[in-house]
Amino acid sequence: MLTRPGLHVGLAGIALIVAGRLLGVLELVVLGVIAVILLAVCLVTVLRSRPRLELVRDVRPPRVHAGTPSRVELAIRNRGQHRSPVVRLVDPVTGTGGAELQVAPLEPGESVTAAYRLPTDRRGILTIGPLTMDVTDPFGLVRATRVHGSAAELTVLPKVDTIAPLASTVGNDPLAGTDRPNALGRIGEDFYALRPYVVGDDLRRVHWLSSARAGDLLVRQDEQPWQGRVTVLLDVRRTTTDADTFERLVSAAASIVTACWERNDLVRLVTTDGTDTGFVAGNAQLDALMEYLAVVRTVSAGSLRRSLGALPTGGGALVAVMANVPQGELDAVCSLRARFGSLTVVHLQPSNGARSARVSPAAIVYAKVRVVPVGPDTSFADEWNRAIRPGRRRAARRTAGTAVGRAAARST
Repeated sequence: MLTRPGLHVGLAGIALIVAGRLLGVLELVVLGVIAVILLAVCLVTVLRSRPRLELVRDVRPPRVHAGTPSRVELAIRNRGQHRSPVVRLVDPVTGTGGAELQVAPLEPGESVTAAYRLPTDRRGILTIGPLTMDVTDPFGLVRATRVHGSAAELTVLPKVDTIAPLASTVGNDPLAGTDRPNALGRIGEDFYALRPYVVGDDLRRVHWLSSARAGDLLVRQDEQPWQGRVTVLLDVRRTTTDADTFERLVSAAASIVTACWERNDLVRLVTTDGTDTGFVAGNAQLDALMEYLAVVRTVSAGSLRRSLGALPTGGGALVAVMANVPQGELDAVCSLRARFGSLTVVHLQPSNGARSARVSPAAIVYAKVRVVPVGPDTSFADEWNRAIRPGRRRAARRTAGTAVGRAAARST
């Protein structure tokens, strides 16, 4: 195809030929013919010099957290029998002008490598490519474009802060009780008790000494390892947050999920748009959960109360991550404390200085609701680690208890 200068040269040549014929000026005709011949020579040159280049693109690494560097590495090799011309490579990247590289002439069999960094400051899916190769003549009048390969993707996961996991929960949840043994199976880790032999049991687990004393086969039964469960509730409604605050909400949710997963807890993500991942029990499922957090967006619809009603009873620990929600909805979240082993509210305060809803002191003292207030200029990791320290929690409860007592005294 003709470039813009090539198009101008072609039109000028035709105009000179026509003007020379009309005006009877031979010099104009000659100039026009020279322009047309130059354009034809450039076209033939580009058609004959199409290089046989092998291009291999590699995104390293293909999944990163926001702020972590990632780059594209290009391996270029001349598989032709002639010296390649100067080649311009263009690799489109979502949200940017793309990457542009100039490759010098390569001898047959010669190879070079090139690389460029990808923008990873914000979470999401970056589409890279498809890669295009442009070959032009020395005058830049004709360009041949070829598409190589397909598009690649880079998954930018939310930023994850290093935070402490939640404390182990106690209560009615059979998988979150630390004050009694868990449900027992046929194979476990620590010895707990002896039970009668059942057909199908492994004979290697028969306790022969006890069986001889009892006159019947007894099988060694071990205690199953304890494993907690954590449910993270993320508010994705557009009416309760802005763009910057929502990014901090998603980062906080990803940090909590990661911290609890690294402690071998089962984690679950529930959002106010109706998404429920269920309890994640494997690395593949965790990757799918994190990739969902990489692309989640705010929605105009959605109901917090409907999401609260869909939560199962006895789900271990519940962590609600939200911003400027109405007071009534915040109270509804706190009312779930009786259904879970523990309840933590991560509350990002608005950046415009507006007054937001607050968890009542009574909920902190009597219901033992843990609150993590995060201001617009404070670090979520610092506030989280400070809030879950036992000493800080007891001090907060004593302070809240004093406030409740003073309020009761004023009312009387």
